[in-house]
Amino acid sequence: MSSVCVHGLGYIGLPTAAMLANYDHEVYGYDTSEEVTEQLRGGEVHLDEPGLRAFVTQALESGQLEIVEEVVEAKYHIICVPTPFDDEKKKADLNYIEQAGEAIVPNLVAGDTVILESTVPPGTTVNVLQPVLEESGLTAGDDFALVHCPETVLPGNIITELRQNNRIIGGVNGVSTQAAVRLYDSFVEADIRTTQDATTAEFVKLIQNTFRDTNIALANEVAKLAHDYDIDSREAIDLANEHPRVDLLQPGPGVGGHCLPIDPWFLGQNSDELELIEIARQVNDGMSQYIIEILNERLGTVAGKKIAILGVAYKGNVGDTRKSPGLKLARELQSIPREESEAVAVDGGVDVEVMLHDPHVIDQTLQLESLDDVLNEADGIVIATDHDEYETLDPTQIETDEAVVVDARAMIDDTQWQRAGFDVVTI
Repeated sequence: MSSVCVHGLGYIGLPTAAMLANYDHEVYGYDTSEEVTEQLRGGEVHLDEPGLRAFVTQALESGQLEIVEEVVEAKYHIICVPTPFDDEKKKADLNYIEQAGEAIVPNLVAGDTVILESTVPPGTTVNVLQPVLEESGLTAGDDFALVHCPETVLPGNIITELRQNNRIIGGVNGVSTQAAVRLYDSFVEADIRTTQDATTAEFVKLIQNTFRDTNIALANEVAKLAHDYDIDSREAIDLANEHPRVDLLQPGPGVGGHCLPIDPWFLGQNSDELELIEIARQVNDGMSQYIIEILNERLGTVAGKKIAILGVAYKGNVGDTRKSPGLKLARELQSIPREESEAVAVDGGVDVEVMLHDPHVIDQTLQLESLDDVLNEADGIVIATDHDEYETLDPTQIETDEAVVVDARAMIDDTQWQRAGFDVVTI
């Protein structure tokens, strides 16, 4: 077993650190946030992920996982820091990658291995991280191993997928790649695939998520077309998927999380060849406006209306709000330009009362209301997240008159709701 220093204790870093510790590695968890490290030292897990609390507690109590205040020497350094996205420039902010590399430099010795797991544009490992690490006087590939091994886990099932998902490993040379393979082979139960270089490994992760984003964009455009023909898009997609060479995903309110809305832009950061991919991004980002169009069509106007948004997490049964379609819809409802409505403008937008509910999100910065308060007297209801709780909603218990329901996740029985007096539109 080896010593491992994990840099960044977020959605990927903390489960990875606990996983390695529970497989008997000597693990040091480091994060630049003092609040995060203090909570973990006190036994508190700051992330909402099924099974993670018990998994981390086991690692801490065994002594195999130690939360440290400073970066320490270790045979392996795994970088799991954020790569924020600049919406205006459509580029990744790689400052955290550089800072992680700078923190490793004083602790890097010959024979060590540095693994970058953070999702990054192609070329980041060799063009950004490698020069920083070589300020140590050591050479990547000769004196120390340098590798990219992208994470591919899904929030809500992270612990299982860390073990059971295939891993892709690409080093700056073969020796680097094999050094990383030895570490991941200690806990990964699936296949470990190697690539000829780190850039290929970066590229593969990005095209995986770009495929999903582009496929969803096609499904969303199909849903819009189906609406114009007054047919059920999901029935049509299910039937189309009966063909052995067709595999359409499902439409929805847009895509969220840190991967699908961002990775396609990372893919093209150092290239001018984004065309279809860029259009797919526009389609998916435009779904919130499409929902507003439906609300305006059915209500006459959203101005002066109460709109309930059910779900501000980006996916069902988790509390992660990163790039949430529900929150994007709320912001756009509250910022409709004055000239688009006769209603009195408030803070630059029209007077739309937007209320939010989510049974899984705990975020003090969001004004979340109870389900009854959100639904009662609502003029429009948008189901933006596929939480299980919304599937069992009883329309007869909602105190409102003839509200419009936009079911962006196909969660409810539209016949039951229509019988209760609701105007239901399923995307």
